Amino acid sequence: MAQKDPNHDDYCLEQYKHQFQVDLLQGRVAFITGGGSGIGFRMAELLMRHGCHVAIGSRRRDKLQESAQRLSAATGRECLPIQMDVRKYDSVKNAVEETLQKFKRIDILINSAAGNFLCPAASLSSNAFRTVIEIDTVGCYNASRAVYDAYFKDNGGCIINISATLHYLGQPLQVHAGSAKAAIDAMTRHLAVEWGPNNIRVNCIAPGPIEGTVGMRKLGGLMLEGSPEVKDKMMSYIPLGRMGTRTEIAESAVFLASDLSSYITGAVLVVDGGAWLGGGGGPMKSML
Repeated sequence: MAQKDPNHDDYCLEQYKHQFQVDLLQGRVAFITGGGSGIGFRMAELLMRHGCHVAIGSRRRDKLQESAQRLSAATGRECLPIQMDVRKYDSVKNAVEETLQKFKRIDILINSAAGNFLCPAASLSSNAFRTVIEIDTVGCYNASRAVYDAYFKDNGGCIINISATLHYLGQPLQVHAGSAKAAIDAMTRHLAVEWGPNNIRVNCIAPGPIEGTVGMRKLGGLMLEGSPEVKDKMMSYIPLGRMGTRTEIAESAVFLASDLSSYITGAVLVVDGGAWLGGGGGPMKSML
């Protein structure tokens, strides 16, 4: 039997040392799109470990139910799995209503649902480009608007969007994802300005190379097709000399979701070990 690896698979951490107060988010409720897997799963886990109840949503009901069971068993908090499609506003609206029926409130929205793959721009179809925009950018807006209308408008709240650093300097094979994430950065600032008077904070986390994610698995496949020097070269572009972990992204989300960041809005928190400063698309360019 393969060993469970919480750094690369959707398992809860066997041990976790709290960096913040254990009850930092006690009694709050989070709604997380894409919360059944990857970075979204780890964010759900850490919010729950700090006292939060959570609703996780995505298209795969079986995956959601399995993840919800693991999360509740590990944290002792409630996790509500809701099947939905972020590309369809009515689907998201219904999921938000179900969450409110269950928990009576939503304090935190994390837009983590995303779609990505590696593809040269010259080979990328219009439909493929549109699909990523619909999942990442339109999905982010759909969830933000649905939660705003149903609860945040009258009660305030916190929105955390998950972006990337792809568009800072440009990267090969990622024009679709980079374009979608650039739009999310802009949306973060626009909504922060418009919704601030409603006591709604809107911030963004931009992860860099994070081990165990789908994107890094695909990139890793490219590296394995090359030589060991390619991987070493990739690490050399990261000032801290390593990839990040899902837990490091999740702890950033805990900070932005809590009162520790009560005067922060419209910000993009880059969590990438300085990778984009170290060369941008350099590692991927070396594989073209």
